Amino acid sequence: MNKLFGLALLMIGMVLAVGAGANFRYYSADRQASFDVVSDDNELIDLTALQPYVTYDAGKLYIDISHYNPNHNGGAGMSPNTTYVFEEMFKVSNELWENNNGSYPICVTIKTQHTGVTIFAGNYTRPIAGPASNIQFIVEHGDPVPIGMIFNNYNVSMGSYQFQMSFEAYPAPCQ
Repeated sequence: MNKLFGLALLMIGMVLAVGAGANFRYYSADRQASFDVVSDDNELIDLTALQPYVTYDAGKLYIDISHYNPNHNGGAGMSPNTTYVFEEMFKVSNELWENNNGSYPICVTIKTQHTGVTIFAGNYTRPIAGPASNIQFIVEHGDPVPIGMIFNNYNVSMGSYQFQMSFEAYPAPCQ
């Protein structure tokens, strides 16, 4: 009788345990994702400063043509109502995309957000892209592309101005 009573209690306990369990047939949630872009020696594109006006630090490219630049070599900045052309300010390299059968070219798009700043890829007299505010070009593995900049200071008020550039890279061909 004790065995039968114990078995009945066990079965009632199991029914209660199963009946009290959660029902996960449907679940809905909203989630957000965020990420940081950080410097890395093995990224898809590599940006390397070539002029003393350009520095690359913590995943950001800085261009400073002023007396505040620690690599400053005289002068206080650019003159008004002039146009400056700087060849080879920095270079874009494709150091990641290769395999045993060869390498994969990448398509790079660079955009500036300032009407007085244009960019070009390659040599100023024979550019492979630009000069324009938005350029797109192919970078082969092991064949870095130098990027130059043109600053048009006509009708620009005296003082400092800031601008941003955006970089995008993906496996070629360009779209």
